[in-house]
Amino acid sequence: MTLEPAHKADRKPVYLAVYDTLADWETGHTTAYLARAGHEIRTVGLSGDPVRSVGGLRIQPDVTLDDVRPEDAALLILPGADLWDTGDELAPFARKAREFLESDVPVAAICGATAGLAREGLLDDRAHTGAVSFYLAATGYKGGDRYVETDAVTDGRLVTAGPTEPVAFAREVFALLGVYEGEVLDAWYRLFHDSDAQAYEILEAAGQ
Repeated sequence: MTLEPAHKADRKPVYLAVYDTLADWETGHTTAYLARAGHEIRTVGLSGDPVRSVGGLRIQPDVTLDDVRPEDAALLILPGADLWDTGDELAPFARKAREFLESDVPVAAICGATAGLAREGLLDDRAHTGAVSFYLAATGYKGGDRYVETDAVTDGRLVTAGPTEPVAFAREVFALLGVYEGEVLDAWYRLFHDSDAQAYEILEAAGQ
């Protein structure tokens, strides 16, 4: 299914962070439909060395983190990974997220990446969600009163979601970037989240 995006003005690359143990299932809807909307998806690693996802996929980064500038990007996506909870190896990605947000460029974080942002202090003053509230509370962050019990949250230029909500995560990103809107955005979500056959008809009509 191919849909034309609602807006075509900004087609800067979208940067997908890649690192060992990244959760394959969390960002596929997002990147696939951003690519169909005309965004180049570029993988970014700490170095140029290949990484391997939790599902065993070998990924060769397109660029290194030091080479990514917010002004040249439409979005930074941070997937979950075991490494977010086993040390500070992925902390540079959270610091890069700070650069993006301070430059008013969107960031989308899911699962363990939300803990990385919490440790960086980026969730202290923003509404957010994640896997579960006590998971983020264990980071010692100060944003517990801004935690929202829902599938995905957008606050300003930041999207957050838990590991079981890749479709809601994608929906929030599409809305933030203006890729799909209104009835079409709702239909896309209902098709992929609820297997609503009637939603398919709406998307087909929009594609024509």
